[in-house]
Amino acid sequence: MVVGTVAQPAESEAAYDRSRRLALPVAVAFGLLGVAYRLVLLVNEVPPANSDEATSGLVAMHVAQGREFPLFFYGQHYMGALESYLAAPLFALFGPSTLALRLPNLLLYAAFLALVWQLTRRLYTPWLATVTVGLLALGSDRVLKNQLVSAGGYPEMNPAGVLLVLVAVNLGLAGWTGRRRLFAYAGFGLVAGLTLWDDWLVLPYVGAAGLLLLVVGRRELRGRAGLALGGGLLAGLVPIVAHNLTAAPENRSLASYATLGGDPGASWPDRLHGGILFGLPMGTGFCAPGRCAPWQLWWGVVGPILLVVAGVLAVRALRAGSGVERIRQGGRLVLVVGAALSLIAYATSSAAADTRVESARYLSCLLISFPALLWPLWSAATVPPWSHRSGSARSRRSGSEPGERVRRAGWLRWSARGLLAALVASLAVATGQLVSRVPELGRVADQRRELVSALDRLGVSRFYGEYWTCNNITFQTRERLVCAVIRDDLRAGWDRYLPYRDAVGRAGRPAYVLPAGTALSAAVAGYLGGTGVPVDTTTVAGYDIYRPVARVDLPRR
Repeated sequence: MVVGTVAQPAESEAAYDRSRRLALPVAVAFGLLGVAYRLVLLVNEVPPANSDEATSGLVAMHVAQGREFPLFFYGQHYMGALESYLAAPLFALFGPSTLALRLPNLLLYAAFLALVWQLTRRLYTPWLATVTVGLLALGSDRVLKNQLVSAGGYPEMNPAGVLLVLVAVNLGLAGWTGRRRLFAYAGFGLVAGLTLWDDWLVLPYVGAAGLLLLVVGRRELRGRAGLALGGGLLAGLVPIVAHNLTAAPENRSLASYATLGGDPGASWPDRLHGGILFGLPMGTGFCAPGRCAPWQLWWGVVGPILLVVAGVLAVRALRAGSGVERIRQGGRLVLVVGAALSLIAYATSSAAADTRVESARYLSCLLISFPALLWPLWSAATVPPWSHRSGSARSRRSGSEPGERVRRAGWLRWSARGLLAALVASLAVATGQLVSRVPELGRVADQRRELVSALDRLGVSRFYGEYWTCNNITFQTRERLVCAVIRDDLRAGWDRYLPYRDAVGRAGRPAYVLPAGTALSAAVAGYLGGTGVPVDTTTVAGYDIYRPVARVDLPRR
């Protein structure tokens, strides 16, 4: 009997070790499923392309052709054109297309999963890392748009943020030696600098990771490591510094971001509701396309509570720990602080109240902190039966502090398991809600192709249209058809690439191509009718096509 009582924990610990070794292959399987799911959607042109993404495609096309090398997307002075430069080699090899534009983003997503697994394994446990990858393999409409659509910095922000945190943690844990440490410092500086050019939404994570790096490397940074970090940072800052040195004052970075404030009159209840209760579930994958059902808003309440609990646990363990354990807790705290700052910045903005559905994309970086949000539930739900005997040893091996793996009360354990099950179910349901709409969303591309065929058949190559039509058609036809934007008052609209407006203006008889049944289409029909010029009108693929038999000039500004 004595032998049996001694062998039982040892056998359990051996089983635990075997289980840990399975974590990586299971995570790889989850990751492959996540990549395959997204690849199938890309082939079916889901999410549908739009004119913002088409602008990124046009930049990539011009870069591949050697025509233009812009630092930012056409028509603005913020959000670097990194996605366009990543796609340009594929355009040069295979020609411009939405698929070629998005394939680099798919690779960035795969890198994000790999980096998240490594970071979570270091900071928490291998199986929490695997579960995190499994949850991130799912994807709602909003999450897929952020990860796959090339419309302004979103696909690359999360890999960059996770990479910076992982580098800081690894340097603190002495994960590299010699030259590898210098390269790590230089790489950290380079990526941090590039984020200032690419997209500022990830800055809370950049700042928190940078602070951790300064703490763990405070001695090294006085020597060559500091030079490596500074050199990398200067190299990464080249695009944004070059812009700010040459741009007019009103087009410099701070001035450009200052114009994005929105309506200052938005009420605080609307901001907090749109930013937290609605924004958190919508932005992190809990909602259907374009809407959140009331039951899906539960994450907007539970998520912030878990974030606070994760922060309290990290701070308490940081104070009690020493050495390696303090580095791990510092890394956990970086994830909490990055998420908290991102959530506060968004919830206090007018965008959270004014355009809460589309603006939920500003919370895309919160996926970086998914391990921190899951940890309070995971640690309460997965206490091994031998933890009361060997809690300290097991904590050292799994990366958690001794007090976190003691036996929990039964009600706490089952409550945590219930919330984990609800979380998995919610993400799966939101993914299913997107999958159920794939045929419908795929028809958007079919409609666009039908419109292009009709324009070719009618001999239309230069035309006026609304913003969400113009660059989309211009990119899809590789500039064979060129469109200029008009507003509801028929005056020139937001043409991101002004040469297109000039090309349409020089056309002998430009057409007008507008969504059928819209106020703009009715305004154009009325204006053309008042000129006395005969007009051929065709409706196809949900668009009204007006072709005056003679040139009709639009109202001047």
